Amino acid sequence: MTSADVIVVGSGLAGLVAASELAAAGRSVIVVDQEPEQSLGGQAFWSFGGLFLVDSPEQRRMGIRDSRELAWQDWLGSAGFDRAEDEWPRRWAEAYVDFAAGEKRAWLRQLGIKLFPIVGWAERGGYDATGHGNSVPRFHITWGTGPALVETFANRARAGEVEFRFRHRVDEITTSGGAVSGVRGKVLEPSSVPRGRPSSRTETADFTLTAPIVVVTSGGIGGNHDLVRRNWPERLGTPPAQMISGVPAHVDGRMIGITEAAGGAVINPDRMWHYVEGVQNWDPVWERHGIRILPGPSSIWLDALGRRLPVPLYPGFDTLGTLAHLRSTGFDHSWFVLTQKIIEKEFALSGSEQNPDLTGRDIRKVLGRIRGGAPAPVEAFKRNGADFVVASTLDELVAGMNSLTESPLLSLKEVRRVLEARDRELNNAFTKDMQIASIRNFRTYRGDRLMRTAAPHRILDPAMGPLIAVRLHVLTRKTLGGLHTDLDGRVLDAAGHPVPGLYAAGEVSGFGGGGMHGYRALEGTFLGGCLFSGRQAARSIASS
Repeated sequence: MTSADVIVVGSGLAGLVAASELAAAGRSVIVVDQEPEQSLGGQAFWSFGGLFLVDSPEQRRMGIRDSRELAWQDWLGSAGFDRAEDEWPRRWAEAYVDFAAGEKRAWLRQLGIKLFPIVGWAERGGYDATGHGNSVPRFHITWGTGPALVETFANRARAGEVEFRFRHRVDEITTSGGAVSGVRGKVLEPSSVPRGRPSSRTETADFTLTAPIVVVTSGGIGGNHDLVRRNWPERLGTPPAQMISGVPAHVDGRMIGITEAAGGAVINPDRMWHYVEGVQNWDPVWERHGIRILPGPSSIWLDALGRRLPVPLYPGFDTLGTLAHLRSTGFDHSWFVLTQKIIEKEFALSGSEQNPDLTGRDIRKVLGRIRGGAPAPVEAFKRNGADFVVASTLDELVAGMNSLTESPLLSLKEVRRVLEARDRELNNAFTKDMQIASIRNFRTYRGDRLMRTAAPHRILDPAMGPLIAVRLHVLTRKTLGGLHTDLDGRVLDAAGHPVPGLYAAGEVSGFGGGGMHGYRALEGTFLGGCLFSGRQAARSIASS
């Protein structure tokens, strides 16, 4: 068909949710995507599957006392809404917290999506009640990780009246009489490249599709480093000269400009979320492919000159605060220093492909995380990763670290001083070292004690295994600003009025409103933002 009730641009998670909801409501839908069918699901396929839920049965079983009020307090402390244009983002944020504390889990379970029973604490944030970060663990891992979410909504869409048009690159959202009338663009030649790898841009034909409603769900800008640098905020310092990519190159933001040309407004383009614990993938899928370490709290974090990062910039605490601090050092990299005991207990790698036990829903392999030893993908990075140094002595470790930089930046004497000073703080059950105090606090949570936080020990204790250093890079990831939308997902123009027939969902809309996360995101809210905004737009369209 060349016309439908709705055209959805983008076959990532937000697009699949929107299409499946619309089909369930009896609407005909065409989904167009420039990538081949094997890339169905977009970035959600590569994800760890973490979902933000509030006061869930999984939390209660782990002894976590959560509430909608506490979650909203954490969200506001992280978001820091302070702009006039934050009205819709704030309303989206509150609606999302209500969703996460309300029907989200039941809706997912009704669709057959299950959760891993141990709730994670991926981003712990600051150190006061109203600061940023999650006060309690809320990171619920999808059983089957990202691919399970993609499979659920892709199957649901295919069961309805949804037609997929892959290799269809949209170049224009067409309008007639001031309202959306469809899309036009180019058909690209077929491509059999594996998921995530660059596909051909050779054009074979023109296409035009018509519909009174177009929903843009095309994702963010993380694969376009030039655009990331162009929007980089001064508050985070200067953009890095060298970055690695957490997303493929086709996540380039081009549909943002195309939607602007159709009348849509973009707000908060300077709000973005990049990780500082990125390592180069030793087995890359796309260019500059990086993987994020999801660290426990015990590694010692040093800047490029070997200085320990200040309170509370510890692993897994404050992503953007750490990024801003590291940008002030004049270097694009930093270091974790740790032991074999820490890497075994605390290192997880973000991504479905880096967690085959959870992705494959293999209970026996998952139990291996509790029994001891590092997961196989972590050990593979330790053996093969260009950013990993393993040594039996500190002298050898620092020499190996210096060999990874253009010139030797680290002083053995200074690194030894930092580590010995930290180790002395373990001689008593009490301490002034806030990282050690935090580790002891986190281990009172059963989930951390079981799987995520090593017992405090001296880094320089030979009995704890070899010493390990990991060179860390800035890893591009998420766009927190985007197309300005109201709570129905309608794209607004520069005057704040809906553009007739134009909707947006997912990362391209800052996951709702043009930036529902504000300046900082709580972990587990990206996939959830795609779920909620895709559903919200579809249900609004279906009810109109």
